[in-house]
Amino acid sequence: MIGKDISNNCYPSTVKVDKNLSDATLILNVIHGKEMDIEYNKKIIIDKINSFFGYNYIKQIKLKIIQEEKKYEKMNTNSKKMFKKLEKKLSSIQNSNLKNSLNKLVKAYDQKKF
Repeated sequence: MIGKDISNNCYPSTVKVDKNLSDATLILNVIHGKEMDIEYNKKIIIDKINSFFGYNYIKQIKLKIIQEEKKYEKMNTNSKKMFKKLEKKLSSIQNSNLKNSLNKLVKAYDQKKF
């Protein structure tokens, strides 16, 4: 979603949302030595994520420096079951914009095939 050069150097840790569920802060784990690259690309990351969701959800990004890259394993049976449960839960969401955005996110995550 944000490009290989950025996604190879960082990954999302958490999203913190204010009480009104409007201003969100994305916490990114950044590989040590790559923090300046990500710092310079914060605006681009925010724009791409908000464009994906269709509205301004992420207001700022905070960086958390880590020592090594997180290793992802291929999706196992438990992960596949988790996606099935997630899809069922998503089908019960009433807000169509939110539902569509979350479905796109799940599909993008699934296609990456960690």
